[in-house]
Amino acid sequence: MTALGLTVVIPAHNEVAYLPRYLPTVLASLARWQETSGEQGEVIVVDNASTDATADMAATFGVRVIRENVRNIGRVRNSGAAAARGRRLFFTDADVALPLEAITTAADAMDSGAVGGAIPPLYTPKRLGARLLCAYWDHYRTRHGGAQGVAQFATGAAFKEVGGYRDDLFMSEDVEFFARLRAHGRATAAPVEVLDDLRVRPSTRRYDEWSILRMLWWQNPVTARLRLSSPRMWRHWYETTVR
Repeated sequence: MTALGLTVVIPAHNEVAYLPRYLPTVLASLARWQETSGEQGEVIVVDNASTDATADMAATFGVRVIRENVRNIGRVRNSGAAAARGRRLFFTDADVALPLEAITTAADAMDSGAVGGAIPPLYTPKRLGARLLCAYWDHYRTRHGGAQGVAQFATGAAFKEVGGYRDDLFMSEDVEFFARLRAHGRATAAPVEVLDDLRVRPSTRRYDEWSILRMLWWQNPVTARLRLSSPRMWRHWYETTVR
């Protein structure tokens, strides 16, 4: 298997409607990095038990498609990482738009010694209450040094060293992974970079369709720590996502 410079891993469950909108931004960002670095990369879409044409749609963009049948986001990301040929890993979601500079800046950070990092999200929901909730989470993560899984990256070596994402968690696995990545950085005297000059733009489908009360219940620092290993507790996040 030919080694590559970087692999982008994208989990996808029933995302046939969103891939045409967001995947081109990933491919453009990867192409920019390939042009400037002279290295080659790849995109792996991990079809997570989709019941629609997600896999076929992803394949039309020329990316690698693999399948993971277990509905657990940590396991899906780990499956993509296990199939990756890149020595650097970049994780994003199927409904996230990357800025053109995203992959280049992340790769440059790793080339400068960082073991990994993240790019913060910019959510722009329609309703004021949802915007305030997003602003609160942005402040909370900044204050506590966390980062969402919508755009996280790590060297392949660091990812292996920390053991990847926990596949026994059904929520907050990205925050837990990033905490271990930071601890690894401290232990090895290597930085973990949060690229605050950039923002990725996730879709706002949940914020626009779910009620504010529902979002407040499922997305607050208390609930986000409850029964994280319970698929029943977090079935709403997995089974009733607005598509």
